[in-house]
Amino acid sequence: MPLDPQVEELRAKREAENVPQLYTQTLEEARAADLAAIQAGGGDVEPVHLVEDLVTDSGVPLRRYRPEGEGPLPTLVYFFGGGWTLGSIDTADGVCRQLANLVPCQVITVGYRLAPENPFPAAVNDCHRATQWIAGHAVELGVDVARLAVGGDSAGGNLAAATTLLARDSGPALAAQLLVYPNTLYGSDTASMRAGDDPFLFNRTSVNWYWKHYLADESDGTNPLASPLLASSHAGLPPALVITAEFDPLRDEGEFYAEKLYAAGVPTEMVRYNGMIHGFYTMSGVLDTARQALADSAAWLRRTLDDA
Repeated sequence: MPLDPQVEELRAKREAENVPQLYTQTLEEARAADLAAIQAGGGDVEPVHLVEDLVTDSGVPLRRYRPEGEGPLPTLVYFFGGGWTLGSIDTADGVCRQLANLVPCQVITVGYRLAPENPFPAAVNDCHRATQWIAGHAVELGVDVARLAVGGDSAGGNLAAATTLLARDSGPALAAQLLVYPNTLYGSDTASMRAGDDPFLFNRTSVNWYWKHYLADESDGTNPLASPLLASSHAGLPPALVITAEFDPLRDEGEFYAEKLYAAGVPTEMVRYNGMIHGFYTMSGVLDTARQALADSAAWLRRTLDDA
């Protein structure tokens, strides 16, 4: 299929304005540009009953989004995207607000440390420890520990997958994982990666730039916590929804991961959104399909957490 007409319009605008790729900018410039683009694409800020900033005992910042409702609520711990190099709690604000209202459930975003200042495995450790902390403070946070999930987009999807691997062995028990176009394999040479060379979209140069910042040593790329596809076993992981985009260099490795999970006996659903590009999930202010994907993932979370 061709690019979705709304995506084509966005791409044409980038080309007409000669918008520079993030990997051509300084880290400070790229971080500011990434946040500005996501906020522009996300549309109006959606109100949520309660929004609260917190900090874990180890100093990791969190933001809690709680819809109306008494008592413990199903809770999604969400990890923002940005190639482990860009992004912040504010990056995921729009998505978290919408999911909190759509499911409805409590959503808690984790402000993990960024590379290259804090390379792998700092982000993985922050995400897992924050998830443990949230489960350990379930009473005061109003978390239903039987319905605790993790999720994230892009690098956040990678961190969610890695967190499930750690949680399988050392807790907490997780009821679901939402993986939105996740990185799953360092150095992947898939058909979608080879085709990902558009100079005005997220492309394979973008992928390599992020990995270069994330890994202090190239050999770390073989660690399953960096490349979840390489885990020796995927058995016993929580039910998964894996979302991919047709015109995304990461498409194939995300779908390979869904296949791995399914083969290991993990209840798994995989949805590819045709005509879409990497990053579309955060563009609900300008893309109809982004709004549909958010609604679809919220419905899946509702069903899966209710079953739990």
